[in-house]
Amino acid sequence: MRTRVGLLVVCVFLLTLAPALAQDNPLSLQVLGRYATGMFDESAAEIVAYNPASQSLFIVNGASDTIDIVNISDPANPALTTQVDVSAYGSPNSVAVSSSNLAAVALNAEATDGAGTVVFLDAAGTLLATVNVGVLPDMVTFTPDGRRALTANEGEPSDDYTVDPEGSVSIIDLSGGVETLTQDNVITLGFADFNRDGARAAELPAEVRIYGPNATVAQDLEPEYIAVSPDGTLAFVTLQENNAVAVLDIASATVLEIRALGFKDHSVEGSGLDASNEDGAINIALWPVFGMYQPDGIATFEIGGMVYYITANEGDTRDYEGYSEEGEVSEMTLDSGAFPDAATLQEEANLGKLEVVTSMGDSDGDGDYDALYVPGGRSFSIYSADGTLIYESGDRLEQLIAQLLPAEFNATNDENGSFDDRSDNKGPEPEDVEIGVIAERSYAFIGLERIGGVMVFDISDPAAPVFVTYANNRDFSGDAAAGTAGDLGPEGLLFIPAASSPNGQNLLVVANEISGSTTIFQISN
Repeated sequence: MRTRVGLLVVCVFLLTLAPALAQDNPLSLQVLGRYATGMFDESAAEIVAYNPASQSLFIVNGASDTIDIVNISDPANPALTTQVDVSAYGSPNSVAVSSSNLAAVALNAEATDGAGTVVFLDAAGTLLATVNVGVLPDMVTFTPDGRRALTANEGEPSDDYTVDPEGSVSIIDLSGGVETLTQDNVITLGFADFNRDGARAAELPAEVRIYGPNATVAQDLEPEYIAVSPDGTLAFVTLQENNAVAVLDIASATVLEIRALGFKDHSVEGSGLDASNEDGAINIALWPVFGMYQPDGIATFEIGGMVYYITANEGDTRDYEGYSEEGEVSEMTLDSGAFPDAATLQEEANLGKLEVVTSMGDSDGDGDYDALYVPGGRSFSIYSADGTLIYESGDRLEQLIAQLLPAEFNATNDENGSFDDRSDNKGPEPEDVEIGVIAERSYAFIGLERIGGVMVFDISDPAAPVFVTYANNRDFSGDAAAGTAGDLGPEGLLFIPAASSPNGQNLLVVANEISGSTTIFQISN
């Protein structure tokens, strides 16, 4: 069993742009407590949930296949209570706690096409029940009333791409209580109706990316993350690799629609990007490339009776031994008509090193590329419940980092002294998003996987988010591998409202995958 590592005193950036404040007394985030496993780059802290009944965090520790239960009754001094070994059921990917203080853990099987498992635990970590769900459940969540749990079952292919399970979403009915739970309470929704010969084939938008070798639509769709509407009726599911979102009616266990997210034009003012890690400078500019939003984290919120969802547009490609779509612009043959300045663009200081996908862009099938597509939007987006794009942050995140941490711009998450390292590949990588309501205002907390830290925006007007602050508990003078660089690689965020917080204050908890640490921020306003 790992012992708790004492609170590290590391450099904390709490940065605010004064001209853009949302209110006279803006939010600020201060580090209150920190639990560290002492494990570097082993996925020892991935997703975190909070059980108010025991005033404990439930943390996915992928390094040991455990759920680490950490008591935060004194949030300044988090203490490991126990590690629940769940390895007998698979490898844990996600954890959630319901409104009735029931914990659910999603685990994938060892076999590529093996059924996943959801394990239910009480506040002390005692096993209560298990059920099987779809292949590779990557995320689990509850409806607000706790009567149902849902899993996003990614169904990733084997490395040689000879086995490609179908992606799915499982709905677990808990209305009869966990003590009566059986496999009959589980419905797993696939997407076979959207296959080429399926009854709903015509409903699949052409822009949804279906491109795996010999894959059906059902095999190619890979559910990543789920957000449930505040009234518990709808589920919004990110299909990251497919650049799409699926919408489900929970009560009827029905896929209502699949929405293509379209593409971001990086040649339009306000949507630039830094495309090179070889120019030794910050250069956020307009380039003739298109971005695929490809969100990972998603969250819902309600303002003025209207429901919205917000996405963290991380981006992801398929890169397997049996199939890879990754390429660099310098390696590609560009159409001379579409790119008359191809030679200049392909220089390493321009677009040459930029990671693009080879699976798109040859629109006329002649072997050269007529358009270039990059993974991820380097942004966050806000949509109304009907899918209308309300706001897209453009290049705002990179611009803020350039202003606030210029010496560490687009650094990677496992090595200090890595200025500009990620500019050619998804930039800061917005990974997850969490919503908090404080003093009747709504805030979005956005975790940046690479440079680290959390960006905070006031989204009380969803069409015009206002930047509030940026908190990054990373020490850029430390040694990442030695554990002296603070928090690295935020993976999961959790907002704990003051009403259920152990100290009566609003808290933000961040699980950091690379540093294996979980940090508690107190939110002041």
